[in-house]
Amino acid sequence: MISVQGLSRRFATDRGTIEVLRAIDLEVRGGERIAIVGASGAGKSTFMHLLGGLDRPSEGTVRFEGEEIFRFTPAQLDAFRNRTVGFVFQFHQLLPEFTALENVMMPARIGRLPLDEARARAERLLQDVGLGHRLGHKPGQLSGGEQQRVAIARALVMNPRLLLADEPTGNLDSVTSGEILALLDRLHAEHNLTLIVVTHSEALAARMDRVIRMVDGRISP
Repeated sequence: MISVQGLSRRFATDRGTIEVLRAIDLEVRGGERIAIVGASGAGKSTFMHLLGGLDRPSEGTVRFEGEEIFRFTPAQLDAFRNRTVGFVFQFHQLLPEFTALENVMMPARIGRLPLDEARARAERLLQDVGLGHRLGHKPGQLSGGEQQRVAIARALVMNPRLLLADEPTGNLDSVTSGEILALLDRLHAEHNLTLIVVTHSEALAARMDRVIRMVDGRISP
């Protein structure tokens, strides 16, 4: 599904150039579950952003089913992020002024789905993650675990084929983390997802099909 070749990312600073990623090669099969682990500053989150088209590489390619995503027009890249990739972040990035239902509907509305369909999808997903009774609650009225469940539902509302999760349990206690891990396992199977997770959690990594270790911007052999 995904082919990464020679992927590098550099950032210019007042103190010179920082190489965050260095010539990464990686193949990902459809339906695979991958954990990306490594010390802070190893380049994990930058790599995730490049996979999802949130950032552009200094060199190298990311192909999704043979198509080089960085050759897309801006509109095509926006559509790729909206319809093909779901994102879950350590900080849930929910909009505080909107309800759980409205937050989950947001990508569908951006993707120009009819209002009734967007609402039906959001309601179904919130039921699926155990929050059917919280549709009208705003993020400030939800626990940390509930907020992350809303974020996961939002990531899935456009039926993506690839789910990218960056430290999805990083701010949660051990019990809630376990619940989120079980939820991700179930949703992976039910939605036929390809799942790539950046994590410091050994428990999460152990549940994946493959663990990739990053050291100083490279994949460790």
